[in-house]
Amino acid sequence: MAQASAAESVANIYRTPELWQKIVFTFLCLVLYRVGSHITAPGIDVLAVTAYFQNQGSGGVLGLYDLFSGGGLSRATVFALGIMPYISASIFVQIAGAVLPQVDKLQKDEEGRKKLTQWTRYATVVLAIVQGWGFGIFTESLPGAVANPGFWFKVQMALFLTTGAMIVMWLGEQITERGLGNGASLIIFFSIVEGFWPGIFQTFGFLSSGAIGPLQILVLGVVMLAVVAGVVAITMAARRILIQIPQRTVSRGRMRQEARNFIPLRLNSAGVMPIIFAQSVIVVPSAIAQFSGNENLKMFSENFAPGTWVYFVVSAVLIMFFTYFYTSIIFNPIDLSENLKKQGGFVPGIKPGAKTAEYIDQVVSRITLPGALFLTLIALLPQVIAIWINVPFSFGGTSLLIVVGVALDTMAQMQQHLLLRQYDGFMKKGKVRYRGRQATGGL
Repeated sequence: MAQASAAESVANIYRTPELWQKIVFTFLCLVLYRVGSHITAPGIDVLAVTAYFQNQGSGGVLGLYDLFSGGGLSRATVFALGIMPYISASIFVQIAGAVLPQVDKLQKDEEGRKKLTQWTRYATVVLAIVQGWGFGIFTESLPGAVANPGFWFKVQMALFLTTGAMIVMWLGEQITERGLGNGASLIIFFSIVEGFWPGIFQTFGFLSSGAIGPLQILVLGVVMLAVVAGVVAITMAARRILIQIPQRTVSRGRMRQEARNFIPLRLNSAGVMPIIFAQSVIVVPSAIAQFSGNENLKMFSENFAPGTWVYFVVSAVLIMFFTYFYTSIIFNPIDLSENLKKQGGFVPGIKPGAKTAEYIDQVVSRITLPGALFLTLIALLPQVIAIWINVPFSFGGTSLLIVVGVALDTMAQMQQHLLLRQYDGFMKKGKVRYRGRQATGGL
């Protein structure tokens, strides 16, 4: 089929009703989320809260939380908690599945997964209530932020912010089920992207005022380009495992050899989820400590603020852990080997069945290590460089990594829809390349 131009590729979306409907539905859900992120919670002076965040800057724990909520926290909106309570609850449930056999059994059954989804929702409500109550305490501590502080104000905050968190959770689930891409990831994606434009204007403002020099801007630009290029490269990289189908007898007694094929094992199977999980583990407990009003907890949580050595160490450990953990969840070598055995395929030199599963598991474990190291490096190195060249604003690779990773995953899903209908997609030659070999079907 002749290669389509970029305009033709976009036009193909309109010719694919299912894909077009998914895109429109996703867009409408995200618009609702952004509208809610600008509706102020009642009883709060927004100017007082905004002034506090401006004085604190974006480098603290609350600044990082505000980044993932799309500025909803600093604007004291009904969506101030964003998607973070839902992500934290999901982490708890998934870790429970890896630790508790009963939960692991539920994950393998359709009805069990529905029950776990309900548990995740209940846990989201509990976390949102705690954080909403804490946000009420936090705003009461700001001079002039609350007109009528007291018990009922904190109850009001817990009610409004919990309701907002549940709406955001529902929007994320709807995008995942009926839209395009992972709902939680896309919500964080658009929350981060919204903050890019003010950050760009702020950067040029610092440049014009002489706070930073052209060399510093050049270094940051090179780092950002390196992050984007690195994310794309590591997303496309894969380790190919050769598989072979034995000879079969066809008509008139002739024999034919099936063509060899490959199983592409991605170097970074977990995508950007380890970054999101690690940040939520750091941000949510620290945010609760900040909201609590307890000075000792506040001082302790400041140790985990972006830029501190504790933050770098804990982030690195969590990213490494969640890379292996999430890979083990989404990739099951036993199921892969069993499916391969049923099809009559095998890995040359490896016995079918348990030995094949063991071999694939070893390969995945080995290639996951460089993927985990890469995620850690990309997430933390830009912050180290920003501190080293002394730029007067926060710059981290985490947000850029999430944006690029989510964009690639979403484009891959669009690519799959187009390929299913024999349309060329957005990527080169309509296929994704794995180390010199073309493989259809997305990332």
